[in-house]
Amino acid sequence: MSPPRRRRIRLPHLLLTAALLGALLGSPPAATAASASLAVPLRVATYNIHAGAGMDNVFDLDRQTAELRSLQADVIGLQEVDRHWGARSDWRDLAGELAERLRMYVYFAPIYSLDPAEPGGPQAEYGVAVLSRYRIVRAENHEITRLSTQDPAPAPAPAPGFGEVVVRVKGRPVHVYVTHLDYRPDPAVRIAQVADTRRIIAEDRGAKILLGDFNAEPDAPELAPLWEELTDADPGAPTFPARNPAKRIDYVAVAKGTAEVRGAWVPESTASDHRAVVADLVLRGS
Repeated sequence: MSPPRRRRIRLPHLLLTAALLGALLGSPPAATAASASLAVPLRVATYNIHAGAGMDNVFDLDRQTAELRSLQADVIGLQEVDRHWGARSDWRDLAGELAERLRMYVYFAPIYSLDPAEPGGPQAEYGVAVLSRYRIVRAENHEITRLSTQDPAPAPAPAPGFGEVVVRVKGRPVHVYVTHLDYRPDPAVRIAQVADTRRIIAEDRGAKILLGDFNAEPDAPELAPLWEELTDADPGAPTFPARNPAKRIDYVAVAKGTAEVRGAWVPESTASDHRAVVADLVLRGS
């Protein structure tokens, strides 16, 4: 049998066929394509570094640097950060050193800032920090209610240590907050801190990410108001203590409607007395 003769298809026929197929199958709506182009991935993490000490209570910043590097996060919130605080951390600036080692931008927000140990020396400070691969364009150390650990007879009062930075991620501003809530069994101070947190976050617009050690588990009544505006990036695993963890008190949370949580996890490590929480996010909108 001879092979069939090939038909010649003229160009106008091809164009007409393509147009008909497009009409039948449908094209992606312009809005859908535009939304996809606005989706921006961002990996964030939170880590209570225990003033540089591991679960063994041995100060080892090399060990924590390696742990933080392994997270491959774009933005990291740190708690229990010493800056020339004392002998337990060798009087060093932990936030500054970690930023330099990881080649990241840094903002340190002290909770306490005390007189130097020696005249002319640096302030002894303790607080929270943000490390970021993206440039920090604005930063502020907000006050929230605290019960001081430095006052022998403390009373709840406004005090600093709620850090906020604005970073530009592929051209868009993202608000990142880092916090460390009260550790005491009585939730009264945490209740006030949650109210303060909601008030501060409500003042901002756009993508918002809260990172921190909340010292309470997800179903704690004092945290319930947070979940009205924020989505908990639940890693499905506990974070404290680092060896044989029994409860989750460390969080990544995002403002509803501004980001999608694609995944979250808790890396196994005893480089601190807490484990980190890492979350892969996709930022939405302009």
